[in-house]
Amino acid sequence: MKNTIMNLKNKPLTQMLALTGTLALLTACSTEASTTTASSDVSTTEATVESTLMSDSSYSESNSTAITFSDQTITVDGSGAAADGSILTITQPGTYILSGTLSEGQVRVETVDEADVQIVLDGATITNSTGAAIYVKSANSATITLAEGTTNTLSDGETYTFEDSEDEPDATLFSKSDLILNGTGTLVIDANYAHAIKGKDDVTIAEGTYDITSVGDAIKGRDSLFISSGTFTIVAGADGLQSTNEEEEGKGILTIESGTFTITAAADGIQAATNLQILGGDFTITTGGGSANSSTTSEAWGTWGAPTEEAATTTTEETTSAKGLKATGSLAISGGTFVLDTSDDALHTNDTIQFTGGDFTIASGDDGIHADNTVTIDDGTIDINQSYEGIEATKIILNGGKITLTATDDGINAAGGNDASAVSGRPGENTFTSTAEGAGLLTINGGTLVVNASGDGLDSNGSIEMNDGTVVVNGPTDSMNGTLDYDSTFNMNGGTLIGVGSSGMTQSPSSTSAQSFLFTSSIPLAADEAIQITGPDGEVILTFEASTTAQSLVFSSPELVNGSAYTITTGGTVSGDSATGIYEDTSFSGGSSTVEVSATTESSGGQMGGMPSGGFAK
Repeated sequence: MKNTIMNLKNKPLTQMLALTGTLALLTACSTEASTTTASSDVSTTEATVESTLMSDSSYSESNSTAITFSDQTITVDGSGAAADGSILTITQPGTYILSGTLSEGQVRVETVDEADVQIVLDGATITNSTGAAIYVKSANSATITLAEGTTNTLSDGETYTFEDSEDEPDATLFSKSDLILNGTGTLVIDANYAHAIKGKDDVTIAEGTYDITSVGDAIKGRDSLFISSGTFTIVAGADGLQSTNEEEEGKGILTIESGTFTITAAADGIQAATNLQILGGDFTITTGGGSANSSTTSEAWGTWGAPTEEAATTTTEETTSAKGLKATGSLAISGGTFVLDTSDDALHTNDTIQFTGGDFTIASGDDGIHADNTVTIDDGTIDINQSYEGIEATKIILNGGKITLTATDDGINAAGGNDASAVSGRPGENTFTSTAEGAGLLTINGGTLVVNASGDGLDSNGSIEMNDGTVVVNGPTDSMNGTLDYDSTFNMNGGTLIGVGSSGMTQSPSSTSAQSFLFTSSIPLAADEAIQITGPDGEVILTFEASTTAQSLVFSSPELVNGSAYTITTGGTVSGDSATGIYEDTSFSGGSSTVEVSATTESSGGQMGGMPSGGFAK
């Protein structure tokens, strides 16, 4: 019995499980960091070996079967394949070279003994308005090789006619077996029914150029999706790249070694059912219409415009996510260049994120970076130019890197328990695995962090600990938020901290701090005015230019001597440029107001910060 189905929708994941996979990420301390690095190296080595094996696109024409298309006529020169009208069926292992134009036809692979088949697209165009253009029904593996210097095109229609009650194949290129794509040629896919490339086992792409337009997902691998290299231009009505097996341990992993990716997706740019690992590549990803299209209420969240009418139908009915990089399990990034413009979180995981490299430029309609458990940044450059909250997780560990972020609410939010930023239904609100009050922890061991926040600058529902590095906070101007906001303790043990903001809810570090600090809530400071802090003998300790108006200041440095008095001069000007606002060896002139403050380790300050909606962390 034939079954005709119109425009199959993208089916959402039914249950998101944090599975243990091959990617182990740092979740707590520096000792675990060493273990994670070793695990990551093993995973990287395995990936490199696999990519080398899969990238072999060689073939012998003399030992291959040549197949020529001409409209609805198929000519077979060799064995292992037969034509029935405009349907080509491959039944034997071997290499098959396809060329010409096939109209209203299909290439099927049905090997009798689960053999390996290589299909070489050598300037082939295959169109099928009622089904998949290429359908691998049975084989051990199918390799699609794009012949050098050729452009190949696959397209389908809006309506599929199925042979039985199953709703598959549901992609222009569909495989029930392992699917490998290699070769240096070009593949153009116009997917009008559902998805462009879909494999129900492992999908591996070793090289090639791909130009894909799909009303659903562009590239799907059920058990895994592994991309070694290639150039990808994708416009998708659902996800750009996706793995889907969330049920079996060790499956659902998505790995990218390198490549160039331009992805415009109505839903997620890259989504892994379990773990996502990116070793390198150049990524330009726009999701949900971009950051300018962010929803402003929780009821509207997940409703975005899509590039086509069909894509809009697919997305708004069944998809509630428009994230840039998304994983249910671990997300590990060791290199690459990323330009992310997302309606939802730019990077999101239900577990942990680890950065050991990478260069990021982010504009997000919600969080720049979100993890339910832990965000660890060891290295990399991260510029979050627009976000609701810059970095949000239960635990945030900053060991290195250069981070600059702008947030309309909290800059850094170590949440857990009742996340204040989710009170009153903020856009795209996230839940956390840890529900214990005070579970939030922000640890700063190194690197450079510059925060520009309209809400709290550094916010922890638990504690903050700073041991090294440089942190600059241009905090809020309203009285409901503070430069620092923590529930338990802020141990200032090392590094340089300078923060300015409003005085209504501001806090200083805790009395348990090992390093002295200056704290005052009575300085007049206008935006773009400079301040200078000098010591008892007139020596310059700090020259800083704030980007916000402020009444409060907190400053800590190894140069401060506990009990000594320091002079803070405001209203000045400086020459030159500074990426952080801290100036070295520059001239400071002017200065209309001074205040004298003693270095101390005694805590003082106001209450916890709040939210634009008035919610509190407790």
